[in-house]
Amino acid sequence: MRRSLRLASCFAALCAAALGAQQPAVVPGAGAAYSLRGGDLIRIDVWGQTAYSGQFQVDERGILLYPVVGDIDTRNLTVADVRDRIRAGLETVFNAPFVTVTPLFRMAVLGEVARPGLYTVDPTLSVIDVVAMAGGPARNGDLNKIHLLRDGERLQVSFQRENMQGRSLQEIGVRSGDQILLARRPFTRDDLVILLQAVQISISVAILIRTFN
Repeated sequence: MRRSLRLASCFAALCAAALGAQQPAVVPGAGAAYSLRGGDLIRIDVWGQTAYSGQFQVDERGILLYPVVGDIDTRNLTVADVRDRIRAGLETVFNAPFVTVTPLFRMAVLGEVARPGLYTVDPTLSVIDVVAMAGGPARNGDLNKIHLLRDGERLQVSFQRENMQGRSLQEIGVRSGDQILLARRPFTRDDLVILLQAVQISISVAILIRTFN
């Protein structure tokens, strides 16, 4: 009996260790500095200078047009590089300007969500936040089956709800142009009950129609 208890305790400890060792799912390459691409939308904030703050788009050639600074060729530049160039340009007008540059992701949210479509999202949001922007899961949506598509291919990462909670898009390696797909949950007993109720109602309606005809 004691031996069985010891074995059970060891097994439980091993399971706990295995669970604790699991790392949240991330996209390969996550953590690398984000480089701007043609078509990207960014938010530039200059503290105390609303005229120089707002959303700006990088054109298809990779050029960002910004007041005072002019054309900035963003190709092969990170967000930090772009911020530094804007700050350097503004220093000719303002004393020690404080500048932040945030890329805004354009993402399609598809599958079993209430309002599938294209959304512009802040990369500091989580995957769950983006699903909420699309109205949340539809009746058959499964938050434990969230997939990421890039360039038409499904990435081999597991976006389990418990792994994604509190982790930003940027942290897990999502980038602008990716697609979030919420899969359909399996057929359940509740679905069967609803289906049977619908069949019963249909039969009752058919009987009433025959009775009054």
